[in-house]
Amino acid sequence: MRHHQSNHFPLTIMTAKRRILVTAALPYANGSIHLGHMLEYIQTDIWARFQRARGHEVWFAWADDAHGTPIMLHAEKHGMSPEALIEQMNAEHQRDFDDFGLSHDHFSSTHTETNRALVERIWSRLKDSGAVSTRTIEQFFDPERKMFLPDRFIRGHCPRCGAEDQHGDSCEVCGATYDPTELVEPRSALSGATPVMKKTEHYFITLERFRDSLKSWVRSGALQDEVANKLEEWFGERLRDWDVTRDEPYFGFAIPDAPGKYFYVWLDAPVGYLASFKEICKREGLDFEEWLKPDSPTEMHHFIGKDIIYFHCLFWPAMLEGARLRRPTAVHAHGFLTVNGAKMSKSRGTFIKARTWLDHVHPDTLRYYFAAKLGSGLADIDLNLDDFRARVNADLVGKLVNIASRSAGFIHKFGQGRLAAELPDPALYQRFVDAHESIAAEFEQRNYHQAIRRIMALADEANRYIDEHKPWVLAKEEGREAEVLAICTQGINMFRAMMTWLAPVIPQTASAAGEFLNTSLDDFDSITQPLLDHDIERFKPLLKRVEPEQTERVIEASRESLEQQDTATVKEESEDSPTIEFGDFAKVDLQVARIVTAEHIEGADKLLRLTLDLGGSTRQVMAGIRGHYEPSELEGRLTVVVANLAPRKMRFGVSEGMVLAASDADGRPFLLSPDSGAQPGMKVS
Repeated sequence: MRHHQSNHFPLTIMTAKRRILVTAALPYANGSIHLGHMLEYIQTDIWARFQRARGHEVWFAWADDAHGTPIMLHAEKHGMSPEALIEQMNAEHQRDFDDFGLSHDHFSSTHTETNRALVERIWSRLKDSGAVSTRTIEQFFDPERKMFLPDRFIRGHCPRCGAEDQHGDSCEVCGATYDPTELVEPRSALSGATPVMKKTEHYFITLERFRDSLKSWVRSGALQDEVANKLEEWFGERLRDWDVTRDEPYFGFAIPDAPGKYFYVWLDAPVGYLASFKEICKREGLDFEEWLKPDSPTEMHHFIGKDIIYFHCLFWPAMLEGARLRRPTAVHAHGFLTVNGAKMSKSRGTFIKARTWLDHVHPDTLRYYFAAKLGSGLADIDLNLDDFRARVNADLVGKLVNIASRSAGFIHKFGQGRLAAELPDPALYQRFVDAHESIAAEFEQRNYHQAIRRIMALADEANRYIDEHKPWVLAKEEGREAEVLAICTQGINMFRAMMTWLAPVIPQTASAAGEFLNTSLDDFDSITQPLLDHDIERFKPLLKRVEPEQTERVIEASRESLEQQDTATVKEESEDSPTIEFGDFAKVDLQVARIVTAEHIEGADKLLRLTLDLGGSTRQVMAGIRGHYEPSELEGRLTVVVANLAPRKMRFGVSEGMVLAASDADGRPFLLSPDSGAQPGMKVS
């Protein structure tokens, strides 16, 4: 194959080769991957692919978070061992990741001997440094299940507002936080038994001893400014000792020389990053110790959700320092995913599993849409399905792929598949080359939305060039064949530049485009020289339009999945769940209400103050949903309220009812909403 350049374009001067370890937060091995997970994993994968395309050495390592009481109980409920459960989920997770085009080098599990050895090594060094202490504490103990109860498995009346059936550490109604021992009429969520207080000895890591070094690291540039500012608030008081012990029965790693004691899952989970990488090192012949020593010139980048900042930005760097290992170069936090403007909802069919999406819609389309909205901050990202279809169809199909499809046929007709030897408009191509470093800088800083904006602006230029030169008109005129070939060569080269930039974002489409162009798109800097006098293959459709029926099927499939899951849950739990008489339920007056105003309450971490219209009367309700909804997205929305609940005097005022919400496995609330057409004041029956 001949490859001739007769136009001269400046070459990019590459920076020194970097050695980078990239990780994403560990998915819990207790359920399927959903689109909320995929937001982070796609963000991470784009950055890893971009760094590789710039010529750097990159290793993307992560794992399933495989320990803890919930996994033990989930496995027990399904009649299988925890080991069998996590093996099954690991295989399912990896299938989803592969089909979404994630380029991780290794996906392991925290339940490996590699991880156990690293955990024990770090633990030994923490003890030697004097960072570990022991003390006797009292905890609730389930006398029927013969186990200490984590806070989430204790339920009771809120000690502040009296709300029933609240978690052991916080109230979803009034937003209060408290110790489990303060609950009124506590009960075990596992057996229903009344728990008893029992003494036990636990190990603690003294975070306060790392205060000065942590404060310095927080302001070192390793964190986003908003994260560093938040952490500064926590340094306003003594850092609390971190309880890292759990008592048997528990699925995890036993603490050496401490019979019946296990490491808390949050101690061994982040070590899983290093264990996964160590398994890569063994496989690839890399020097693990060289990568992880404190003064190593290598880099370690963690991508996480904003809900686990405390663990990754205080606990984890303290552990690493105590173990004499390098701390993260950077921790990149991101916001949550909403769908159609609201929290993901199983009842609406917007709690979408990764596999459900893959069954109906091309994965690259979601990757592109997320990239088009992702910045470097903590803002939540909304997947609006109407906007998703419009943007993907306009940008990827209408602008990008259209350039190649409009040009390829003429290249085969007039050049037998070979591009022209020169570009007819080198100045236009130079504008693409000139944008290269700016686009690369946006990817580097994780400002993907700005990179996409720049690329699509160039796509508009490319399409405008083809529209103005009208090769389909010139092709009908005798003697204009060489001119048509040159115009289309220009178009193909602009397409190739944009597809190279987008290869980290839409890798499966880029792979197909590389086969069409008969060249690799893996080198980000290759676009500084155009393809000239070069053979290309015949064009095949690279990406199809997303039709409304596809996203509708995603929603319907998600609803069906929920219905099946709910039926199974009722069947399995009905024998043990307490029941009430119909007369008791009939006493509850449920009404439709419209949220007129929603506002933050000064001093309340979890509460929003809602003013509700019940069709002629208004109520003020305190709802424990702050941090999960912004006030502006609630105003005007319909919800369901318990209208005959006695007013409760709370720290921040009087609450005159209770709005209804469901919660997911992580305890995040989702307000219940009636169907469209409902009116305030309507009875719910």
